[in-house]
Amino acid sequence: MKHPYSLALLTQAILAAPPVVIRNAHVIPVTRPAFTGSVVIENGRIRQAAEQVTVPQGATIIDAAGQYLMPGIIDCHSHIGVEAINEGSVSVSSMAGIEDVIAPEEIAIYRALAGGVTTANVLHGSANSIGGKCAVIKLRWGASAREMLFEGAKPGIKFALGENPKRTNSPSSRGAGTARYPTTRMGVEDVIREAFTEAKAYQKEWREYQLKTERREPAIAPRRDFKLEPLVDVLENRRFVHAHCYRSDEILMLLRVAEEFGFRIRTLQHVLEGYKVAKEIAAHGAGASTFSDWWAYKVEAYDAIPYNAAIMLKKGVLVSINSDSPDVIRRLNTEAAKTMRYGGLTETEALSLITINPARQLEIDGRVGSIDTGKDADLVLFDKHPLSNYAVAQKVFVDGELRFDRARDLAARPEREAARQALLERERPGARRAPARRAQ
Repeated sequence: MKHPYSLALLTQAILAAPPVVIRNAHVIPVTRPAFTGSVVIENGRIRQAAEQVTVPQGATIIDAAGQYLMPGIIDCHSHIGVEAINEGSVSVSSMAGIEDVIAPEEIAIYRALAGGVTTANVLHGSANSIGGKCAVIKLRWGASAREMLFEGAKPGIKFALGENPKRTNSPSSRGAGTARYPTTRMGVEDVIREAFTEAKAYQKEWREYQLKTERREPAIAPRRDFKLEPLVDVLENRRFVHAHCYRSDEILMLLRVAEEFGFRIRTLQHVLEGYKVAKEIAAHGAGASTFSDWWAYKVEAYDAIPYNAAIMLKKGVLVSINSDSPDVIRRLNTEAAKTMRYGGLTETEALSLITINPARQLEIDGRVGSIDTGKDADLVLFDKHPLSNYAVAQKVFVDGELRFDRARDLAARPEREAARQALLERERPGARRAPARRAQ
């Protein structure tokens, strides 16, 4: 069903909303020192953020005394809002895309919002050496799928190395039948190299055609290939590569292949052995989006350590902490806090892992990731310091609009519980039901 509000109407609603002032909060901008003061939200943007601000006429005032205001949390690896995310029938599924199958009403989106998350990079699965196209979304709960897309965010594509793409194509994973290539780690590398060899040839065909048309020479346009077009985007730096990986040998392999074809890996996802090759990752210019302390759930994850994020960060890698889970996404602030115990990161460094660092990895840091004048008013208000185990998100703003309000939800519980009990009573075996009306 088409949502009744278009993106234009959504923008109009933001512009028409009265200014909001969150005052007396402990403000944690992340990119500069924390302070106690106020943040002014106007037309969906942060207009002021300082100890003393000018309160606009007609503004809604929120007294946040004793509470902590930080930028909205950003998850660089999520699958919320989508299902059946693995197009495992082929080794290269770059023609498939996430943005057209987002389900905006999936409850995981609201639960993530309730944990303080305002932006997520929604990825294809890891069954393919080269998977489908990604979508960066804002958690505008109540909006349509199209309205959730982060306007202007650079597109991405999912790659995968190791156990997942090789195992998916094995006979044991499909029951009876013939194995589909690749079934080895070496084969995964070859699939990626072959795909980019084809993309280079495709790129050359189009360039030759464009040169001919510019010279007004007779020319026939090459046949479009929706599998190769996203890979040409990668070659021409119009699309980011986010690569699922674990082992250090395969990380180095992918970096070499990328350099061979003249592009860069934007982020290594999971990258559990990144600490072993952190210098090489930094030299390539790749970011790393990792777990805080997941390991031993399969053989290639056995060498993971909780110090991974801190080691990579200290060796010059741009690091973020991701969820890859509809449950973990609700407590990414706690996941980031673990790096203070395992690696000795400061509070600011830990919070950067879930705010400005993933924003930089996705190249959206000009709009989100910190509390700075002019940026989108994507904010979360916690009752305690966000790195505390006891911190609970109270209010979450996306584009200056209050999309989650804990007090409002709690106030609605008695009414919802009464409705639920009434429904259960009606469905109880033997319950009396009102006679059906006869059609007139």
